[in-house]
Amino acid sequence: MVMAKKLRRSKTLINKKVMPKIKTRSVKKALPVRAAKAASRRAVHSRVAPAAKPEISPEERAYNKAIDYLMAQTDYERMRVVRYNTTTFNLDRMRLLLKYLGDPHTRFKSVHIAGTKGKGSTCHMLAAMLEAGGLKVGLYTSPHLVDLRERIRIDGRMITPAELTHWVKRVDQAIGKMGSEKPTFFEILTAIGFCHFAQQQVDIAVVETGLGGRLDSTNVITPEVAAITSISYDHTSILGHTLERIAEEKAGIFKKDVPALTVMQPASVLAAMDRIAVKAQARLEVVGGDIEFSHRFEVARPLGPHIRVTLNSATSRFEQLVVPLIGEHQAINCGLALAILDKLKARGLVTDEVRALEGLKQVEIEGRLEMVWRDPRVVLDGAHNAASVQALFRGISQYIPYDSMVVIFGCNYDKDVDGMLEQVSHGADKVIFTQTGNNPKAASPDELAARYVERFGRMAQVAPDFRAAMSIATRAISREDLITVTGSFYLVGEAKIFFASRANRLNGLAN
Repeated sequence: MVMAKKLRRSKTLINKKVMPKIKTRSVKKALPVRAAKAASRRAVHSRVAPAAKPEISPEERAYNKAIDYLMAQTDYERMRVVRYNTTTFNLDRMRLLLKYLGDPHTRFKSVHIAGTKGKGSTCHMLAAMLEAGGLKVGLYTSPHLVDLRERIRIDGRMITPAELTHWVKRVDQAIGKMGSEKPTFFEILTAIGFCHFAQQQVDIAVVETGLGGRLDSTNVITPEVAAITSISYDHTSILGHTLERIAEEKAGIFKKDVPALTVMQPASVLAAMDRIAVKAQARLEVVGGDIEFSHRFEVARPLGPHIRVTLNSATSRFEQLVVPLIGEHQAINCGLALAILDKLKARGLVTDEVRALEGLKQVEIEGRLEMVWRDPRVVLDGAHNAASVQALFRGISQYIPYDSMVVIFGCNYDKDVDGMLEQVSHGADKVIFTQTGNNPKAASPDELAARYVERFGRMAQVAPDFRAAMSIATRAISREDLITVTGSFYLVGEAKIFFASRANRLNGLAN
């Protein structure tokens, strides 16, 4: 109801404005697209730019070489066609690599989290609670937004350039012993994360799967708890075209006698997960079913709009805790993180629950309903499937007042494009389709616009890159309007770089 009123009011106001018209071809000619793509690719992978100074140190040179080495490996995150089988995603190959590295994955305790949406947020909330509770915590997530090192953290600190360089050399030596077996980019990075956690003697590592679960490179660990977040359509060409098939792949992380958790899902999805759990000899429990859980939205001073959650089990009572992240979907993720915390407590790994819950209050995650600019107001969110886009617009309607919304959208061609476009049509007043220069899987903005217009009869504009899209959007809004950037982490990462550069320029002028 709130969303419907918002959209009606938004459409009335936006119709009073005239969206500046732009011809795609003229923009492409005017902008140095190839140069922008190259600069974006370097920035996203965090190489040290030699143009910043005449000489770079030997350490910086070695780090740049390490990054170039990683970027030269087979990277299924960026390939247009990926076959999902035991040749492409080979756990034996991963185990062999780890063997030559001393089996680091066996030298620390872990939690393993899979799912379609919310797994990154769940990982961050859990890691923050465990760290605040007195543990040394490793965190392995993907993808990154700006810096490759974001994927590997200990107590919130990214792996340093020197540490990453060291482990790239070590892994390369191990690969030399593997004969014809050549690990992929993600396998190498996962191995580096595990080596780093083992060397630094973390008490526990929170590990997010990359793609799927059953064949994912991370699925060599035997965790203390395995958990699955909400299941929705994503990577359907790889994981399957039904929610049940996708759920079975995700549930492949379940292990014998390891507690298995998930959240409320459609009955058929839960049944699929339960079948895999039985085969794995793991007991599956559902937050909101087997484990008592509830949440409610409220508006109160001094917090303003927020959601509180309650979770009770045989060993824990978490009453009316404030969810630190925006959106109803984050309440579900928070409930799962609390359930994992409860299981770890039962296994003797959580010693200070009060401090752990204090850590929950401090959680902030970049790229999730993140307000990165105030004039004009710009929100970034890496929603990359239909359910996530829907949750994004619902969260905005609850937390951020606005008159009209301009959405800058770009996504991968292998996503549920029609489903995402449908959600965009419900939430956006105007849409600008674009793409990132560093993503070979990016869907063509012209094709996205054509599908959007054909299916929903709504007008849309096209820009060749994010900078051009922002230029269009900025000229189309007033002070009370909102610009939302979404559709992929690649696009959000490019936006982060854009606004960081703008902030640096303004700070330089101020000084």
